[in-house]
Amino acid sequence: MKLQAKIMKGSQIVMEEEAILSGQGKFQKQLEHCFIELCRNMGISVPMWIGKNTREFARFRRTSFNSDQFFEKVSFDRLEIRLFE
Repeated sequence: MKLQAKIMKGSQIVMEEEAILSGQGKFQKQLEHCFIELCRNMGISVPMWIGKNTREFARFRRTSFNSDQFFEKVSFDRLEIRLFE
């Protein structure tokens, strides 16, 4: 499985990255590791993961983070992540 991240400004994709889950260990740890790696590769801080993100990700295998979920000021509107088989 792979995790894809897109930085969006309006309806335009500013940056896109992918990371592959290792397949070893608990799924939650693999997801967390890939998410942190994607944020590092994109040069952004890791956003605050809230209940909305857990519900969306569990139901749709995707979620988005608004700019107000970041502790640092960001120059984009949202970060979207999506899990692919």
